[in-house]
Amino acid sequence: MAADSSSPKLPDDAAGLKRLLHWYAVAAAASVSLLICSGGLVTSHEAGMAVPDWPNSFGYNMFLFPISHWVGGVLFEHTHRLIASGVGLLTVILCVALFLIEKRRWVKTLGLIAVAAVIVQGILGGLRVTENSPVLGLFHGCLAQSFFALMATIALVTSRFWERLERARTSASVRERAGTVGAETADRQSLVTNHQSRFSSYRRWAVIVTAMVFVQLVLGASMRHSHAGLSIPDFPLSYGHLFPPLDAGSINKINEARGAAAQPYTSAGLILLQYVHRIWAALIVAALIFTAVRLLRNHFLPVFFRRCAGGWVLLVVVQFCLGAWTVLSNKAADIATAHVFCGALTLVLGVLLAVGLSGLLHYSHNGWSHSGLPRSIELGTV
Repeated sequence: MAADSSSPKLPDDAAGLKRLLHWYAVAAAASVSLLICSGGLVTSHEAGMAVPDWPNSFGYNMFLFPISHWVGGVLFEHTHRLIASGVGLLTVILCVALFLIEKRRWVKTLGLIAVAAVIVQGILGGLRVTENSPVLGLFHGCLAQSFFALMATIALVTSRFWERLERARTSASVRERAGTVGAETADRQSLVTNHQSRFSSYRRWAVIVTAMVFVQLVLGASMRHSHAGLSIPDFPLSYGHLFPPLDAGSINKINEARGAAAQPYTSAGLILLQYVHRIWAALIVAALIFTAVRLLRNHFLPVFFRRCAGGWVLLVVVQFCLGAWTVLSNKAADIATAHVFCGALTLVLGVLLAVGLSGLLHYSHNGWSHSGLPRSIELGTV
């Protein structure tokens, strides 16, 4: 659809710079996904302490460490450090670009937060090595997921989609001031109010489900950083029962069998943790599909949201299958890492939906409420 003639347009050079900024933000966010995969391989291969010093690598400058020494667990840990350094550099460049190109102060603030987050993330990763602390590893992993979501959010708010939301708000306000609003204003105002209520409900559910996904990622990270293997080795049952045995006698028998198989001992707490992880996964699948179906059925929504909702359903189904496969494969490193990566994508897509719906609500309240929704929004062509 052609842009409204009253919509503010950027000069070609400025528009080109903003497009370049957006795609750079997308690339920077994608680099974080690569870093998460690398970190997943480190944990899956239990290579977190393969390089015992930091910031050096076996006494070498990290960037001068001989390639001939990149073997075994050292390969996973050292490449993870190098990728992390690259992500940090990309984040700093993104922040500088935001300050040079962006006019919105809040977007520049997001860039500063991203730089602060990547610095804290790097320090946590280093302290996890120097202190040999699984707890710091847990925080390191959870912050990585949050950082990924933040970088994806920056990519979203620098996109054409977000620009069109802002432009639609501006053009609607211009039409209202110019007195070009037709006689259908009252009816369309009622329509707008009705859809704003629905959008608010969609956002609330998107936030709830995304929070549930984050809690699930924390549970998963707790399991991975306990380094206790699979505390429940069967699926979909738990030691052949719907509810796992947690009494002292059963735990002793389980640990005797695990010891005979040269597996690390477990505990009632770790078994319960994995069981809660499974139950919570089922609740997430139900809540996410419920939310996504509501989004898919509302053809008043811009196409962006319906596409994200469809992708969200696909991701959660794949994620659930990968979780089952992780158990059935006895926690194979590549499958477990794919499970971590898919979980990160599920979280990020939920964040993008929640942020996008917040933007839609914000601009509709501030610019569309008296002149009706612009046709580009109403028809879902944004």
